[in-house]
Amino acid sequence: MRSSKDNLPRSRSLRLFSCAVIGAGMMLSGCSVFRPSHIQHGSLVEPDDYNKLKVGETSRSDVMDALGSPTGRATFDDNTWIYVSMTHVLAPISFPQVRKQDVVVLTFDQDGVLRGLRSLHKDDARYVTMASGRTPTPGTKINIMQQILGNVGRYNPLSQMSSTYGGSTGPMNSMNGGPGHGGSGNSLP
Repeated sequence: MRSSKDNLPRSRSLRLFSCAVIGAGMMLSGCSVFRPSHIQHGSLVEPDDYNKLKVGETSRSDVMDALGSPTGRATFDDNTWIYVSMTHVLAPISFPQVRKQDVVVLTFDQDGVLRGLRSLHKDDARYVTMASGRTPTPGTKINIMQQILGNVGRYNPLSQMSSTYGGSTGPMNSMNGGPGHGGSGNSLP
């Protein structure tokens, strides 16, 4: 027969083992937080949907029924519809990256019949670099004559006077709503 002293170390080791298993489970469940997530943007249309369109036969309404409304239209041409689909990957402690990008450009004639279907991918993208230097802003450079003439009429010797009612910035620029409104009704001091 065992004594109660022999059961004491066994119960401690059982507690430590159970705490270790629970702690490991919690740590492994937290790993899903650090897994990159994929986020879909734009038109969620599959390539099979685009393959249903027939050039020369499909009308605008047929395209609208099959694909939905376009992501965008050409700026100066309502006969060009653009469908954009993009998958971003968000990984902790890094910038979002574009994993997949598809652009489908549909062109219609004046009668609304599909005349062209062009599919572009991420490899077809043209990357634009920033221009070096500065863009001049008109009106930021003035000469000495413009400075002198620009300040004519701005000087007001009465603007430094303070009101006995407080808060007024001069006879014409009263913050309290006009003369006689010194904060305590229309009574005189």
